[in-house]
Amino acid sequence: MALLCVAAALSPGVARADNPIIQTIYTADPAPLVHNGRVYLYTGHDEDGSTYFTMKEWRVWSSSDMVNWTDHGSPLSLSTFGWASADAWAGQAVFRNGRFYWYVPVKNRATGRMAIGVAVGDSPTGPFRDALGRPLVENGEIDPTVFIDDDGQAYMYWGNPNLWYVRLNPDMISYSGAPTQIPLTTAGFGTRTGNPSRPTLYEEGPWVYKRNGLYYMVFAAACCSEFIAYSTAPGPTGPWTYRGTIMPTQGGSFTNHPGVIDFNGGSYFFYHNGALPGGGGFTRSVAVEKFAYNANGTFPTINMTTAGAPQVGTLNPYVRQEAETIAWASGVETETSGEGGMNVGWIENGDYVKVKGVAFGAGAASFTARVASAAGGGRIELRLGGPTGTLVGTCDVPGTGGWQTWTTVSCPVNGATGTHDLYLRFTGASGYLFNVNWWQFNAAGGRNGSPGAADE
Repeated sequence: MALLCVAAALSPGVARADNPIIQTIYTADPAPLVHNGRVYLYTGHDEDGSTYFTMKEWRVWSSSDMVNWTDHGSPLSLSTFGWASADAWAGQAVFRNGRFYWYVPVKNRATGRMAIGVAVGDSPTGPFRDALGRPLVENGEIDPTVFIDDDGQAYMYWGNPNLWYVRLNPDMISYSGAPTQIPLTTAGFGTRTGNPSRPTLYEEGPWVYKRNGLYYMVFAAACCSEFIAYSTAPGPTGPWTYRGTIMPTQGGSFTNHPGVIDFNGGSYFFYHNGALPGGGGFTRSVAVEKFAYNANGTFPTINMTTAGAPQVGTLNPYVRQEAETIAWASGVETETSGEGGMNVGWIENGDYVKVKGVAFGAGAASFTARVASAAGGGRIELRLGGPTGTLVGTCDVPGTGGWQTWTTVSCPVNGATGTHDLYLRFTGASGYLFNVNWWQFNAAGGRNGSPGAADE
């Protein structure tokens, strides 16, 4: 992948940044969901080198600390919907009735129009299946967001160029009444200049939620380039009042897309930009910022950064960690593992994976990893603070006879104490070296378990 080859050449100062939060592929249209102490992030996937919104699948990531994100692969794609032909665009997943419902816009093969489909799964990471075998609703418009009010009534909002809502039934896969068009007034959604056919700022990508009795609708505004704005209302169907800009136009992508959550006592704003090498309006990347509401409930101005959100707690190295749990990656990709889940692959000499805020406590004695190689293998260098930082151990990886022929290797560790950013730096000959499925440190004295760290 071109972006990964260039990313490997980035200076350490850039490579250690936390935004964008995914570097192994291009991602777009973030939709975060908090569930059981983790943030699950549902995204679209821009294809490499795309010159349009060429998107064939959706992806899932999760984190317990907002900086180290685990790749759960693609549990939903166009092929899930037998009636869909193209355009796996911006969706959102919600939890209800013990299941996860993922609402997505796709092109209906039979009509050639955009429609909203719904998939259902028993786990936040899937697998997901088409809940209906047909569109939930179809009027040629896009970008569904779903909100469940305190009284249990669920609403789905969507639209570009218009804005609509329906009241979903408790089963979350049907609705009562007809779709209702929300009046796009300048009082409700701001004033756009220079486009008589679209007098308000509302463009697309609505995100609706409730906080302290007030209903918020955050949306992509104007075009093009877009910025992020918001309106508020006393009820879920309005009347809406325009409140202003959240994130000004910036970031190398002419679109943007918001997602807002509260997690572990903090508020977080997700968006996308074009910040990765090769990035732009059709090759976007998801990022996140932590913010605090103003005392009166209004948003502050939020700007894009490379530092991203601060870490919540630390990562425990003394429990098994998936290799695809990553704060920053240089040169590698991920793929489905024959042992289940995902693994890190396409590793070449000098590539690395960063994991942030690893709490070694009193010290680690050894390191274990699950590896496979159809080539001659190589080495995993364990470094602290940077890709050329303090070397605390080196594990040799042998050839195993296949990229999914797995074995476990271990090596001694010396000097890994306290809390540090950990870099797994991969070295060896030319070409692809080996794959990594998971890793784990072992504490000095054999006392594995949490050293006061939060498990990832």
